[in-house]
Amino acid sequence: MTLRLGRHTFTDDATLMMAIVNRTPDSFYDQGATWAEDKAFERVALVVEQGAEIVDIGGIKAAPGVEISEAEEKARVVDFVARVRAAYPSLVISVDTWRASVGAAVCAAGADVLNDAWGGADPELVDAAAEGGAAIICTHTGGVTPRTRPYRIEYDDVVAAAIDDTLAYAARAEAAGVPRESVVIDPAHDFGKNTFHSLELTRRLGEMVATGYPVLVSLSNKDFVGETLDLPVGSRLSGTLAATAVCALAGARIYRVHEVVETRQTVDMVWSIAGRRLPRRAIRGLQ
Repeated sequence: MTLRLGRHTFTDDATLMMAIVNRTPDSFYDQGATWAEDKAFERVALVVEQGAEIVDIGGIKAAPGVEISEAEEKARVVDFVARVRAAYPSLVISVDTWRASVGAAVCAAGADVLNDAWGGADPELVDAAAEGGAAIICTHTGGVTPRTRPYRIEYDDVVAAAIDDTLAYAARAEAAGVPRESVVIDPAHDFGKNTFHSLELTRRLGEMVATGYPVLVSLSNKDFVGETLDLPVGSRLSGTLAATAVCALAGARIYRVHEVVETRQTVDMVWSIAGRRLPRRAIRGLQ
């Protein structure tokens, strides 16, 4: 099935790099390195040069912290989306938000995707996507409140819960008018989950792929990687790429990342091993 992300389409054999661009002063990973608008724009230029097909712009860090109003979130992302849209017409622009009013504003500014990391906390976000002609990322968070950490959350079967909830979210999006080819599902590693849950989702990601919806994974430097290897943020690249390889073998289509080049090479290698992608060059033993 052709994947449609706003004004852009991709064939079903395409894997996509979604590069993270934080318009926040307190991101867990970059610690505000792209808080200033010009620094964020430099980050966009870099990841485009590295081959990212999508940028995911966020105005609020996921972790608990200072309350950010809807007006402040809009001030951080709306004009920036318009600037990126003008500079990169062929780039897919995603915005990481759970708020419908922010979603509507960024769609008007040129966003192609609404990446709802909080599992439909604002039920009107699907309407913003439909009215703005945007794709939507439907995540599983176990019903946790935005910007809170999970505490002793239990599932009879975390994979079954992730499938049930993301498919229900997808159905709501389609009922609101988002085309099926513009709906993506995401198990949302770490969100509403402990490390064992995220490992189980990684191991069984093929069950989500089997639903027929394109699957996005956001693995980069996550806590489940850090806890599994007992490594701090900044030392989790190898673990991230190992998890990425497992998800790529299962057939994940979109990878939300900090490190574009390393993730692209990992995914391309795995897809070639799986027989889904031809090598760029294959002359050994042939000439």
